[in-house]
Amino acid sequence: MPTDSPAPADSPRTPSAPAAQAPAPFPERAPLPDPGPGPTLRDPGAPAAVARPPVPPQPQPHAPALLPAPAPAPAAARGPAGPDPGPGTPAPVTGRGYRAVFAVAEFRAVFAAHLLSLLGVVVSELALTVLVYDLTGSPLLSALTFALGLLPYIVGGTLLAGVADRYPARRVLVVCDLLCAVCVAVMLVPATPVAGLLALRCLVAAIAPVFTGTRMAALTDILGEGDLYVLGRSLLRIVSQSAMLIGFGAGGLLLTVLSPRGAITVTVATFLCSAALLRFGTRDRPARATRGDGGGTLLAESLSGARLILGDRRVRALMLLFWVPPTFVVAPEALAAPYADAIGAPPAALGLLLCAMAVGHIGAELFVGSALSPRDRSRIVLPVAAAGLLPLLVYAVRPGLPLALAALALAGAGAAYVIGLDQWFVDAVPRELRGRAMTLLTAGLMTVQGLGMALAGLAAEFFPVHQVVAGSGIVGTVCTLLLVAEARRTDPRRRSCTEGRDGADRHVTSR
Repeated sequence: MPTDSPAPADSPRTPSAPAAQAPAPFPERAPLPDPGPGPTLRDPGAPAAVARPPVPPQPQPHAPALLPAPAPAPAAARGPAGPDPGPGTPAPVTGRGYRAVFAVAEFRAVFAAHLLSLLGVVVSELALTVLVYDLTGSPLLSALTFALGLLPYIVGGTLLAGVADRYPARRVLVVCDLLCAVCVAVMLVPATPVAGLLALRCLVAAIAPVFTGTRMAALTDILGEGDLYVLGRSLLRIVSQSAMLIGFGAGGLLLTVLSPRGAITVTVATFLCSAALLRFGTRDRPARATRGDGGGTLLAESLSGARLILGDRRVRALMLLFWVPPTFVVAPEALAAPYADAIGAPPAALGLLLCAMAVGHIGAELFVGSALSPRDRSRIVLPVAAAGLLPLLVYAVRPGLPLALAALALAGAGAAYVIGLDQWFVDAVPRELRGRAMTLLTAGLMTVQGLGMALAGLAAEFFPVHQVVAGSGIVGTVCTLLLVAEARRTDPRRRSCTEGRDGADRHVTSR
């Protein structure tokens, strides 16, 4: 399940001590002073912050709120003060919820481009798999075609992540689409050997995390860093989940009337249309990071960014919270075919088992995005993450098809915690590292899902399938609970309140 996916923890209490000053955000976003010494995640190549005179302490607008706090107004909804916003400032919008997101013209272009390119990728994956099988007759090479769609993510996401911050976002997005269109066009040449087809598939997969990370970071420029960004990310995830239900069906239908290469041609058109939408439907904004006088290689910038991102305790905890639950939740999908055979389900049951989790995810994401306030979405992040894998424990009793489908739908609904986690993550990462952070996040997410599928298949060689799925739920829940505890410990508001109480105690003792 490509989730963009824990026993519930006790509800936090409001401290009786006066509210402490929230930690200062990173310099690029900071009108507030630094409350005290401490390590700060910064890119060495970013410009130094300009010293500002002290101002009275005030709460951070969008800090992740585990403690009850007044719900802030969405950043994008507030809009700029003047009539002519700067290149990185989103235009003011009216309304609320998903409707307000679609009111932003630039987002409509990004959304349409995402829909087109995603459907094209799904169709090309199916058509390329059929083409490789037709050329070789090898089930192994046919399956490898799918696997190569996941493995290069970690390479591109780690070594090329610097592209997302080093160059203007619109240029990166358009060039990525054009490169993918060229790669797919070469696949159409009859003289291209099977090894060439697989190499081109790897290249497209290596470009994908750069494109996705750049687009995620660009959404903060288009929609702001508040609620509209969270809802915009939610809509793109819903489209990705829906592509699983629609894309493969559309690809299968195309293959009944077109040859595999004819179906792949559709992908070239979708990439070109996506590039056109992004080029003419979005504004040209400057790059987030500025290079020093001595410059630096792209590889060095990518690796140094990864070190800075993963070296920050808060950011690392949030990133692992994105990665770990999906690692384990993919087990029932990876083992859907052998489980359907084990319970004697009809062939159609396989499709239901593969779709149930996506249906649960889409329904939960729509509900959380439309019915809950930003404050409530923040409150449910850790409890829902902690409980999200528990439905898989139903597999311990080897359930029949109806109960298994219900468990999978609930497990998919557990991925709704990500909608609040998006806000925490964008608050925790400085602007000049945001593209690299989003690219690394995407690459890791796809990689851990592929790893989770492989480990589930390996375990099923030694244990019954239903025990493997139930075991994934148990081990995954334990790992997620550890991350939930770490996320609580690193929450800046919680730490500030604790420090405030400690300071008050020291003051009383010194009298």
